Formats: sequence, structure tokens, C-alpha cells
Amino acid sequence: MTEQKNPLDMLFHWAQKYPHKPYLFQPVDGEWRSYTWSQVEDQVRRMAAALRSLVTEPGSRIAISGRNTAHWIMADLAISLAGHVSVGLYPKQATGAVRYILDHSETKLVFVGPMPDEDDFEKALPPGVKRIAFPYPDVGIKCDLRWDDLIARHAPLASTVVPAPDTLMTLIYTSGTTGNPKGVMVTYGNMIFAGEGLMQVMPPQGQERFFSYLPLAHAFERGAVEFASLHFGAEVHFLESIEKLAEQLQEVAPTRFFGVPLVYGRIQAGVLKKLPQQKLERLNKIPILRGFVRRKILAGIGLQNARMCFVGAAPMPIPLMEWFKKYLGLEIYQGYGMTENSIYATASRPGANRLGAVGREMPGANLKISEDGEILFKHPGVMKGYYKEPEKTQEVFTADGYLRTGDKGRVDADGYLYITGRVKDIFKTLKGKYVAPAPIEGALSRNTDIDQLCFVGTGLKQPIMLVSLAPAARARPKNDVEKGLLAEMAAVNKNLEAHEEIAKILVVKDAWTIDNGLMTPTLKVKRNEVEKRYGSLVQVEAEKRTPIAWEA
Repeated sequence: MTEQKNPLDMLFHWAQKYPHKPYLFQPVDGEWRSYTWSQVEDQVRRMAAALRSLVTEPGSRIAISGRNTAHWIMADLAISLAGHVSVGLYPKQATGAVRYILDHSETKLVFVGPMPDEDDFEKALPPGVKRIAFPYPDVGIKCDLRWDDLIARHAPLASTVVPAPDTLMTLIYTSGTTGNPKGVMVTYGNMIFAGEGLMQVMPPQGQERFFSYLPLAHAFERGAVEFASLHFGAEVHFLESIEKLAEQLQEVAPTRFFGVPLVYGRIQAGVLKKLPQQKLERLNKIPILRGFVRRKILAGIGLQNARMCFVGAAPMPIPLMEWFKKYLGLEIYQGYGMTENSIYATASRPGANRLGAVGREMPGANLKISEDGEILFKHPGVMKGYYKEPEKTQEVFTADGYLRTGDKGRVDADGYLYITGRVKDIFKTLKGKYVAPAPIEGALSRNTDIDQLCFVGTGLKQPIMLVSLAPAARARPKNDVEKGLLAEMAAVNKNLEAHEEIAKILVVKDAWTIDNGLMTPTLKVKRNEVEKRYGSLVQVEAEKRTPIAWEA
């Protein structure tokens, strides 16, 4: 199939071509249930009929909550088929953010899925918003309607209206490190363009199998898993709960794996817990054993079938990428994009992967670097704008229509893009010198004892690195951890200007998580929240001359 159409067209295509082939695989209480292409189409058409009877005004906003499930994707497609607009909600999203999104989008109805924070979520629901429960035993929130009841009561919606390319398909609210989330208006035309480019650069290689565990409310998982599965005719297997991540990844053994740096770091830590680095290095030097050890490790973590492994959402430390290549034979492909451009910007790929870069420009992405170094894009995948926020929409575009990414970067002679920092993250020290924290954070993150880090310096004579330790490092002797951190700091400082040098490493006692508000739902550090939380401690430690300190 050469012509690419919208996600609904693709669903109907596969349902007609392979009606009895399983598409969505859902674990419930440890047992896998599958839904064929024709079953998914039938449920989508029935739910679309139900939605039209419940919400009569076309283009109304309907939200989807809970962790990733087969019914999350079916609900998303049913909302489109009914002529409405979907709004994804993150699991464990702050109550205030959920309430803001539902109010701001004027959501009429919400699908309720299994989630770890039911009490908080229920408090966030505005009065008058009806609730439809997904058919899972662990949906504990009281709902007005149930998925299976609605499916049984409604005949499949027979008519299919082909939406115009500029028709709004979904609102994807940015997870946001500052302020209220912004509703990115994604059209059918945006998705069609991104899908065509993906098929051109990374077409399916036989039967593809995806493992869905990153939030579907985020543009990365939505594009790379949900919409890509519809273009590829790929299977999608869902994670039942975060506690079962290692177990179910091994069961699924995907052909393409998508992760954020934190996930790859946890995979590495899991491997090294069973096979310490020194032993792994010894075995890797013995040719007759190297291949056997790699195959055993890959099968143990569930990546033995992975033809491609991608990382997104945040920069991945180069040493971590090198470790996967050297010891497991896995090349990690780093891409770059944002919700506002449908995650369609640059990507590394087989035969075009340069460590430290975020790949080359995708076909038709129209990349440009502004005079002040900001990365810009202009293509049909770029959003329609921010919902109800014309002023913010105007701010994010240049006078000639390019999308401002807020990232600074450079392109080398071979067309590879390198991110050099965030425009807004750059700070000025008391010496009046500007410092871009991202490259320095990336350099220090080579130390595998570090889980997260944040370089701060506003109002200081010299910047300080805040460090949250990985779980394994917390269990190790303090002196050992200190030696490694100080050695890495010295190595990093050798390559920095005097005003950029790390004056001190401050090891904090708590992990940074979504729950404590220091990470976004997409696992990015909330720099402003970290600075706020540790501001007074940083000021105290800045006056002491020790090169490392631990929060009491």
C-alpha cells in the first residue's frame, strides 16, 4: 500500500485485508487477550455510534485517561470516527493540571481506564462531565456508563466521513516544565504528513511488534506506537503495570523498542546487577563467548528481536549508548522532535547514526538555524496552533512562519543536528557570564551512579551541579560514589571555560519523580521546581569550598 491515509483509513484497510489477524494484545491479571483488526474496527464503529448519541455537537472534546491499554487506542479512534476531538490525560498527572486541561478544553465526556492515582483523578473531574469505564477489573472510579454496555447497545456506525486535512483531530497538552499545559492542535493533515515521512525513512520490516508503556497522552508514544502501528499493520502489546515492566518486555520481545534515557539506564542497571561490569568486560574480550553472552542478555531483557531501538524525549548520555553498542551489540537511535511539530524533525537511522547528534533532517522537515542559533522548522506536520491561545501561538512562530523550538543547535557538514541547549535554560552567574547547562549535564551524566542531574548558577559566583543518585548507587559506600563523581567532574571541567566549570556537586537525598513534582509525566526534569526546592540549600553550600556535599 503506497498511498498513506489518515489513521481511520488505515484501520479499515487492515481490517479488510487481515480481518482475523490479532492487532492489540492486552494483559489482564497476567493473561493476554487479543483483539483482531476486524474486532477493533467493530468496537470502534460501535463506540463511535454511542459517542454520537451522547455528544451531539460535532468537534466536541472527549478525554481519555489511565495507563496505556487496548481500549485507549480504540477510544481514540472512536472519537475521531464520531467526528469529535480526543484529549489525552497522563497517568499520575497533577490534580491541578488535569482540572485545568478538562476545563480549558471544555471536555464533555471522559473515558476512565486503570490508573495508579484514582482518588486524585476523581477530585480533578469537573461536575457534569460524564464518565465511561473501560472494561478492566481494576477501574475503581465510579462511572456513569460502561464500555461493554455501550458496545452491546449500539450497532456499528456505517458512515465514514473523510475529514479535511486541516480538521482538528486531537489536542495534545504539553507536559510542561513551567506554567499551565498548552493544548497543541494536531490536525489530520499533520498526522498524514508525519506518517508518510516515517514510511519513507523507516518502513516496516516484515511483521512488526511494539511494546506500549510510555504514556499515550504524549506525542512520542502516540506517533511512534499508535499511529505507526496503523501505518505498519504492526501488533501492539501493552504493559499491565509498571511493576511488570521487565517481565512483560521479556514476554513481548518487540521488533522495535522505544524508550526514554531513564528506561535504558534502568535496563543497564538490571544487567549489571546480575553480571557486574568487570565480569562483562572479561567475557566481552573472549570472541567465542561474546556472541553467546550477548544473546543470553538480550533474551533476558526481551530485546533479542529488536531491529531498531529508539530513544526520545530527552538527551541520552553518549557513554550509555556506547555501552549498549559495545556489550549488547545494540545501536540506539536518537531522534528529535516536539509535540508542536508532530515529533517530525530529525532522526538517526540505520547507516546514519552519529553519537552525540540527534540525526539528520526527516524528508520535507525544512530545518533552519536562526541567526541566534535557535532550531526552526516549517512543514505540513507543524501544529495548527495552541488551543484558545492566539498570543502564545503567535510567539512560537517567526514572521516567515517557522516554528520556534526553543532549542539551540548546530548542523555539521554531513547534515547531522546537535542540540547545544535550551534558549530559556541558559543562565547568568554573578560574574555576568552566560552558561548553557545542557551540554555540561550531558557530559557529567556519563557517570552511571547518577539518576538525574540539574546544573544551576543564577545568583551564584560559580555553578553547582545538583545530583540525584541511581537506586544502585544509594546502596554503595559513600566514599566510592564520591570518588567516581569527583573524577568525572574533574574530567568534565577540563573541557570547560572557567566561568562554566562545576564548582561543586551537591548530592540530594530524594529521588526526583513525577509524584514529588520534580519530573514531568514524560520524565523530564522540571528545572524551575528543582531550583525552587533546593534554592536555599544551594545558597548555603555555595559559600563552602568543599567540592562535593550531601544533603542531610
